[in-house]
Amino acid sequence: MAEQPGRKPRTARTAQVIRTERLTPHMQRVVLGGEGLAEFSADTCTDHYVKLLFPAGGATYPEPFDMQRIREEFPREQWPVTRTYTVRAWDPEHRELTLDFVIHGDEGLAGPWALRVRPGETVPFMGPGGAYAPDADADWHLLVGDESALPAIARSLEALPEGATAYAFVEVAGPEEEQKIDSDVEVIWLHRGSRPIGEALVEAVRALEFPEGRVHAFVHGEAAFVKELRRLLRVEREIPREDLSISGYWRLGHNEDGWQAAKREWNARIEAEQEGVSAPS
Repeated sequence: MAEQPGRKPRTARTAQVIRTERLTPHMQRVVLGGEGLAEFSADTCTDHYVKLLFPAGGATYPEPFDMQRIREEFPREQWPVTRTYTVRAWDPEHRELTLDFVIHGDEGLAGPWALRVRPGETVPFMGPGGAYAPDADADWHLLVGDESALPAIARSLEALPEGATAYAFVEVAGPEEEQKIDSDVEVIWLHRGSRPIGEALVEAVRALEFPEGRVHAFVHGEAAFVKELRRLLRVEREIPREDLSISGYWRLGHNEDGWQAAKREWNARIEAEQEGVSAPS
């Protein structure tokens, strides 16, 4: 999952499900294709994301899918519900878009959809958006996140040149959730078990002996631990804002609709608290 400042997704497209794959007990892969991706591209950022559009309240929308028409003809409560997912891979030659979904049984909206969807079915989406890619001029890289950030971290590691210095910390429920990543960087997998989400990540980054030189950091996941790492990196380590991509992809106890509505204010308040300035009213 990803949502960053920068170019925002605006134009709705419709893609066809090509295949699905269960990667781990709690991660499902869905590969999309079809003519709807004819002019799609996601090759400039490693945190590119798309917004999948799901019918709200049992609504049936006219074909072809037209977001502007829906907004004009349907009441607000029947507009499509959006769920944001990182582009795990984009194959322009075969026009295949790969998305990975964290799943928790029947909980949520997109996860259950990813489990039950079959090849040939279609899904409208908007995108891509995105803003981050590893800076080739940085002396070293730091990538930190939970399961929601794993697709972006994996894609970022695969984009690093051979021999790049990088530290990647990924927290997952247990060893069964680890994934193979095509990179010579050794991923440090942290198994959460019954501990609070992100606690192990904060400990690991705090214990890391930072190399000399300029770091380019990517830190994403549940908002509470991201808050702690923001303080550590921005205040204690004094990493410049422009060298740090950091944001809460999600917040415990909130669905995406509720979190996105409060996210901007939350980020502004936390940044103000940690940097000693007044938050905007």
